Amino acid sequence: MKKRWIGTALCAAMVAASLSGCGLKEPDAPATTAAPAPAASDAGAAADGNEEAAGGDAAAGDAAAANDPAVTLIYAEVNPLDTIVGQTDSFFKEKVEELSGGSITIDLQASGVLGSENDVLDTMLGGGGSIDMSRISAFALTSYGGEKSMLLSIPYTFVDRNHFWNFATSDLAPDFLLEPHDNGTGVRGLFYGEEGFRHFFTKNPVNSLEDLAGMKLRVSNDPIMNGMVEGLGASPTVVAFGELYSALQTGVVDGAEQPIANYKSNAFPEVANNLILDGHTLGAIQVIITDDAWDKLTENQQNAMMEAAKLASEYNRQISEEAENKVLDELKAEGCNVVEVTDKAPWQEACKKVIDENTSAYADLYQQILDMQ
Repeated sequence: MKKRWIGTALCAAMVAASLSGCGLKEPDAPATTAAPAPAASDAGAAADGNEEAAGGDAAAGDAAAANDPAVTLIYAEVNPLDTIVGQTDSFFKEKVEELSGGSITIDLQASGVLGSENDVLDTMLGGGGSIDMSRISAFALTSYGGEKSMLLSIPYTFVDRNHFWNFATSDLAPDFLLEPHDNGTGVRGLFYGEEGFRHFFTKNPVNSLEDLAGMKLRVSNDPIMNGMVEGLGASPTVVAFGELYSALQTGVVDGAEQPIANYKSNAFPEVANNLILDGHTLGAIQVIITDDAWDKLTENQQNAMMEAAKLASEYNRQISEEAENKVLDELKAEGCNVVEVTDKAPWQEACKKVIDENTSAYADLYQQILDMQ
């Protein structure tokens, strides 16, 4: 109970203290084009406003590490390390190991080698101990005791990145992160981040909402995504992410949706070179850890973990938009047909049914999120 109280208090204090966020996707096809990855020296500079404090914490960690047990945590990532989320993972790993004085080692297993996102969650919640941590899409915990996180995947909720970060650094964020733990699921969130807005990409050009009519669009097995695609006049088609490239290539589906950096990193422009920037949802992410793994850490190690979470969230915020804009410029230069959506009101209206059905139980809470823009 004491450790649970400490973890909750630390997360709440972290969010109130700074521009930090407390924080899926299925396994990716082999990446052929990298999102811009900063050099190690650049990664350190990304949080330079915190370097002096971090250095002090690292020194304290070195001193305390002699009394801390050596712990290795297996960390699952379904994306390649050259993506925005992969870079965030690597930065978090570096900071955890530094701030714990080397007593914690993060064994980062990327590119889906430990299975799909749902596989990873099932393993973590099954209590086998073979996966301790993971970076997931924020809404993935909806079926695992994190019902509130569903609100983060409602179409056309966040008007821009600042809107999302207003939420991620608000007093609501710790409650969302700790909801699965509080519900007895056995995992807790450490921090929030994002991988950019998600957009539709298709084999044939799409210049307007009407052009989606009748298209077979790949979805994960998620009721909100299914309802959104149906509302937009298309046909939701469930395809495993690892099979999406070939499904596009063979015509099983006509299109899909991803954040811009992941769209390019997974070589989807090769088989679906049309991108319409509707920005239906923001790719909100969080990093989670099992309660079993958290509870085996000393208080000093938990403090190091939460400080690293704060720095990693800030780092993610700094790199995401810049990385996405660079990839978008590259796509345009390489001949990708990119269409801007100047008026999203018709798209939002088309999704009214799925929005209303999935927010009614949390109407007041959802309105609080909307009001943060």
